[in-house]
Amino acid sequence: MEGPKHVTYTKADDAYFEQRKLRRFAGVWSLWALGVGAVISGDFFGWNFGLEAGGFGGLLVATVIVAIMYIGMCFSIAEMSPALPHTGGAYSFGRTAMGPWGGFITGLAESMEYILTPAVIVVGIGGYMGSIANDMIGLELSAPIWWAIFYAIFVGMNVLGVEVTFRFTIFITFLALAILLVFWIGAIPHFSWEYALNIEPEAGGTRWFPRGMWGISAALPFAIWFYLAIEQLPLAAEESHDPKRDMPRGMLWGIGTLIVASVLTLFLNAGIAPGSAVVGTSDEPLLLAFRTIFGEGVGASLLAMVAVAGLVASFHTIIYAYGRNIYSLSRAGYFPKWLSVTHSTRQTPYIALIAGALNGYLVALIIEYGSSFFGRVPVGAVLLNMAVFGAVIAYIMQMIAFVKIRDMDLERPYVSPLGKPGAILAGIIAAVTLVFLFVNPDYRPGVYGTAIWFAGGVAYFWLYARHQMILSPEEEFAMQHRGEQS
Repeated sequence: MEGPKHVTYTKADDAYFEQRKLRRFAGVWSLWALGVGAVISGDFFGWNFGLEAGGFGGLLVATVIVAIMYIGMCFSIAEMSPALPHTGGAYSFGRTAMGPWGGFITGLAESMEYILTPAVIVVGIGGYMGSIANDMIGLELSAPIWWAIFYAIFVGMNVLGVEVTFRFTIFITFLALAILLVFWIGAIPHFSWEYALNIEPEAGGTRWFPRGMWGISAALPFAIWFYLAIEQLPLAAEESHDPKRDMPRGMLWGIGTLIVASVLTLFLNAGIAPGSAVVGTSDEPLLLAFRTIFGEGVGASLLAMVAVAGLVASFHTIIYAYGRNIYSLSRAGYFPKWLSVTHSTRQTPYIALIAGALNGYLVALIIEYGSSFFGRVPVGAVLLNMAVFGAVIAYIMQMIAFVKIRDMDLERPYVSPLGKPGAILAGIIAAVTLVFLFVNPDYRPGVYGTAIWFAGGVAYFWLYARHQMILSPEEEFAMQHRGEQS
C-alpha cells in the first residue's frame, strides 16, 4: 500500500499485534508519579552545573525562562495526549500533524533524550555508589561496573511487568520527595545570600551575574534538567485505564510539583555552605547540603545512599519511557520491527528495554574512555547536553504539531487555556536553547554524537524503513485525519 510521500505500508495481521500487546494498569497517581519521578533526579544532580555556567542569577533567570517553556508545553501536551491516546506520544503528535517524516524526526529526537538521560543519571549513581562501597566495605569497582549493575536491576524490574513498574515508581517518587522535603526544611536556617552569590565575577560581571548576561544562555540547558522528561507521560497512554481523563491531570499536577521543587532546590542548595562556587562543580550537590545541615558527624555514606534514591527514581522511570518510545516506533516500522515484540506473559517490551540500555551504556563508555579522540571531557555533562539536544528538538516538533493539530477536527477531552500562543512561546524558547547548546567547546563531543545519531537514523529511514511501514494505531489514526488513505 503506497502511503504519503513514497512511504509504503503493510496491513499487519492479528498475530503481529498479538505479539505486541501491552497491559492497562496506570491511574492518575501512577501517571503523576511517572512524570515527577522521571524528573526528580534533576533536583539531586545536574542542575547545579548551571551555577558554574551562569552564576546564581544567571541560573535563576534561566530557570524562570525554562519553566515558562514547560508550562506552555505541558498544557499543549495535556490537550494532545487524550485526543491522540497512543503509546507513540510525541511521535504520534508529529506523525498526525506533519506526516511520516515529521513523526520520525520527533520520535528519533525523543529516543535520543530518553536513551541518554538514564545514561546521565547512572553516571551520577556510579559516583555515589563508588564512594559508598569504598567507605562502608572497602570495595572498589570502576564506574562502568556500577553502571552495568544498575542497568541490569532496573531494566529487569521494568521487564517484570507494568504493575511492578508503576508500584515502584509511586514508592520511589514519594521517597525522593520526602528526602527533598527534609533537605528544604533543614536548609532554611542556613540560607545566606553570601553563599548563593559567592562565585567570583569575571570582567564585566556582577555577583548576581558573574558571567554577565551571557551566563543566562549558558545556564539554559542545565535549567532544563529541573523539568526534562515530564513530557514522557503520553507514552503510558495504552497502559492507562482512562487516558482521556487521567493524562491531563497527571501532566499538570506533575509540572506544578516540579516547579515548586526547582525553586526550593535552587535557592536552598546554592544558598548554604559551601555555596554556589563549590556546588556548581560538584557531582554530589545534595550531599554537600546534607553535610552542612547535619554536620560531619553523620556518616557521609549514609547521606550518599539517601541521595541515590532520587537518582534511582528518575533512572527507573525513564527506562520505562525509552522502552515505550522504541516499542511504538518499531511497531510502526520506523525502527526494526523485532524491537517491538513484548513478553508473552508479562506484556512488556523487553527487547526495546534491553536495546535502549545497551545503547545508553555504549555511549557512556565511548565518552568515558574516548580521551584519545575527544580529550578529557566531563562524561556526565556531555551526556546531559546530548540528552537536552534531543529533548529540545522533540519540543520544537511537538509545539509545531500542536499548532497544526489545533486546526484539525478532533475530539478534545481537554483544551489548553494557553492555546496556540502558549505553544509558540514554548517552541521559541526551545529553539533558542538549541542554538546555545553549540556554544561551550567542552561539550562538542556531545554535538558530534547527536549529529551521528540523527544522520544514522535518517539514513536508515530513507534507505530502508520507509518502504517497510506497518499500519499501527498511530499510523492509521494519522492517515484517517490527514486524508492519506488510498
